[in-house]
Amino acid sequence: MGHAGQESRTARYDRIGVGYRQVRRPDPRLHALIGSALRGARTVVNVGAGAGSYEPEDAEVTAVDPSQVMLDQHPGERKVKASAEQLPFEDGAFDAAMAVLTVHHWSDPRRGLAELRRVARRQAVFTWDPAHRPQLWLLEDYLPEIRELEDSRFTPLEEVVEALDAHTVLPFPVPWDFTDGFQIAHWRRPEHYLDPVVRQASSTFAQLPPEVVEPAVERLRADLASGAWHRRYADLLDRDSMDYGYRLVLAGERPAG
Repeated sequence: MGHAGQESRTARYDRIGVGYRQVRRPDPRLHALIGSALRGARTVVNVGAGAGSYEPEDAEVTAVDPSQVMLDQHPGERKVKASAEQLPFEDGAFDAAMAVLTVHHWSDPRRGLAELRRVARRQAVFTWDPAHRPQLWLLEDYLPEIRELEDSRFTPLEEVVEALDAHTVLPFPVPWDFTDGFQIAHWRRPEHYLDPVVRQASSTFAQLPPEVVEPAVERLRADLASGAWHRRYADLLDRDSMDYGYRLVLAGERPAG
């Protein structure tokens, strides 16, 4: 995939960050799941915070991100430009640490996860298991390049669990009307993948060169126009949610109550 696969997370999010919040609107169901895991925490550090999605409303949150463009979109007052692997905080500085779909961007995931354990007494990490099947039809039938890229950059779930010494792994089946427009969100709404604004808000799409993405999008467009997609995936149209391997990994102290 050439140099596109080598682009740093900071540079990538500096590039795609503009307009990110328009497409990536936090979903209330995922917000509730993460909020339950952080219940009772008075101070929270959100590592790889981006624009601040899924942060608890009733806690003092410190946002950490290596991208200034993303931090500029964060609405909070406590913002720190730093990497997960070198958090500039004292041991046990926070009640809880959270990380949402960010571990795969870290240069050294094990070190970053160790930092979460160092600076907080509780950890909640939302991630994706690359070994999970089924995978999204988009990867299977149209863009296997995405699957190759995801498999190479996502830390296997068992490694995240081991590095955190996690006590709980909660599945998150993705609702069909999921509002947060990351790659998996439109599994029952295939026409959304035709929209370049939607694709640009996904770091995976943004990493792949146009000569890979555009022919695949045109094949999808043709299959939607002919009805071929709907015939092939008729079973999906009756489902309210799908388990595509998204998991909330919990470690450290358990929530009070």
